[in-house]
Amino acid sequence: MRKAHCPTLTGRPMSILHTLIAPLAALALAAAPAIVQAQQADQTFRFTDPRGGEIEAAVWLPEAAAFAGPRPLIVISHGNGGHAHGHQDTAEALAAAGFVVAAVTHPGDNWRDDSRQTQLSGRPRHISLLIDHMTQAWSGPVPVDPARIGAFGFSAGGFTVTALIGGVSDPDLIRRHCEAEPGVFACQLIRRSAIDLSTWDPEGHDSRIKAAVIAAPGLGLAFTDESLAGVTIPVQLWQADGDEVLPAPFNVEPIRDRLGRAPEYHRVLGAGHFDFLPPCSEALKAAIPVLCHSQQGFDRATFHQTFNRETVRFFRDKLGR
Repeated sequence: MRKAHCPTLTGRPMSILHTLIAPLAALALAAAPAIVQAQQADQTFRFTDPRGGEIEAAVWLPEAAAFAGPRPLIVISHGNGGHAHGHQDTAEALAAAGFVVAAVTHPGDNWRDDSRQTQLSGRPRHISLLIDHMTQAWSGPVPVDPARIGAFGFSAGGFTVTALIGGVSDPDLIRRHCEAEPGVFACQLIRRSAIDLSTWDPEGHDSRIKAAVIAAPGLGLAFTDESLAGVTIPVQLWQADGDEVLPAPFNVEPIRDRLGRAPEYHRVLGAGHFDFLPPCSEALKAAIPVLCHSQQGFDRATFHQTFNRETVRFFRDKLGR
């Protein structure tokens, strides 16, 4: 496996970002091209969106000689302003364990283009199209088993995966939340870029997904009780106990407490929101330090060893080897 070191722009702690969001975005866009040039996965490719344009994606592969037969597929959804390579260390760990791993750069919500960053309900369709491509059109050296598909999502990607496994979102719940909590990051973002109710698609369920890992999901409160109660596939759910971007009890807890099958739940002491992103390179630390800051005493690199190991273990247990 080749290493890929790249930035992922998700939420930012509101204590910093409410005055710095525009300058940080400009800095990210200025810095990203130089960093992105160093990105590599086993393949980076584009596939056609039936509604127009193309979707960028990346794939990480296990060693073909080490694993016989079709391999389980894990699809990845990044956070706001991210890209397909944003969880490269987790993708590499999964590929080394025998999974084919594929991730999209969500159109309209990535480091180049944030024009649809609050239209979260459009994101599940991108992942379903990726699954279509990987199971029907992609011809790589390692075949995919269409009966063994898992999904991984972080932040806005956690919202995406929750919808993919059956959560039905209600934008009125988001509206009421933002009336009560206007200062939280998600509501500040929505105030700057309003949700378009005319295009909101509440349902994004893809029954091909048989297991899910969700880390620091956004707007868990947006999903109806009835829909979450109907989710019975295995879920591993992660929460940073120091998450300033997507704070308790609005994001993780509504999913944790309402799923029809209790998730495998991990609360990470000392972690902040961005600690679910890979440890930063020196270039990224210099370019966008807010993404790289951890609480004093928290070792992101050591945590990712545990996080990746547990993610691999969960998908192996639920999807097979």
